Amino acid sequence: MMVFSVIKPLYVLSGFMVGMLVGQTGVGGGSLMTPLLVLLFGIHPATAVGTDLLYAAATKTAGTLIHGMHGTVDWRITGRLAAGSIPASLLTLATLALFNPQHRATAHFISEMLGAVLILTAIALLLRNWIFAAGMTRFSSLDERRRTRLTIALGAVLGVLVSITSVGAGAIGVVVLVMLYPRRRIATIVGSDIAHAVPLTLVGGIGYWIVGSVDWLLLISLLCGSIPGIAIGSTLSAHIPDAVLRPILAATLLVVGALVL
Repeated sequence: MMVFSVIKPLYVLSGFMVGMLVGQTGVGGGSLMTPLLVLLFGIHPATAVGTDLLYAAATKTAGTLIHGMHGTVDWRITGRLAAGSIPASLLTLATLALFNPQHRATAHFISEMLGAVLILTAIALLLRNWIFAAGMTRFSSLDERRRTRLTIALGAVLGVLVSITSVGAGAIGVVVLVMLYPRRRIATIVGSDIAHAVPLTLVGGIGYWIVGSVDWLLLISLLCGSIPGIAIGSTLSAHIPDAVLRPILAATLLVVGALVL
C-alpha cells in the first residue's frame, strides 16, 4: 500500500502517453521516455537512462511473449545480436562506472549522446523506405558467414548506444536488420529485435542499479501507465495510417534531440 500511495499521477500519465505511441508506432519507449524524463521532469540523465532500461526490459518481455506465441521471433538473429550487444554493454557500463554516472561531466556526455541518437532515430524513420530499398539491393547477395558477422557487429553498436542512452534498439536496429535479412518477414524482424532488447536492457538496467542510478518508484509509476497505454495504442494502430504517424514522430524526435543537445 505504501508503494502505491507515493506513485505520482504525472508519471503514470507520461507512461500512458508513451505507451500509446509505442503501441501505435512500434518505436521503442526509450526514444520517447528518456528525453521526457530529462526535459520535462528534470530527472538526472543517468537516472533517466537506468530507470528507462528496466522499464523497457519489462515492456519488451511482454512483447516478446506475444511475438513468441505468434512464431515471429527468429532466435538465431536474436542470438547473433546478443553475442555482440551483451559484451559491448558490459564494457560500456564498466567504463561509465569508472567515471561515475552521476558526475556532471558524465551526465553531459549522456545528454549529448542521447540527443545525437534521437536525431539518428528520426532520420532512420523518415528515410526508412529508401534505406530498405538501397540496403536490400546491396546486401541481398551476402553469404551466411558475413551476414552473421555483420549482425554481431550491429549488436555491439546497439549495446553501446542502448547502454549510454537507452535508445537505438528499436528504429535503428530494425532498419539495419531488414537490410541484412531481406527475405525475412517484417514481423519476424521486429519480433527478433524486441526479443534481443530484453536481455540487453535488463543487463543495462542492472548495471545502472548497481551504481545507484535507478528510481524504483518512478519505474513503478511509468509501468502503471504504460501497460494499458500500449494495449490501447496497439488497438488504435489499425485505424491510424503509418504514413501519418511516422513523419509526426520523426519530427518530434528531431526537435527533442536538438533540445537535449
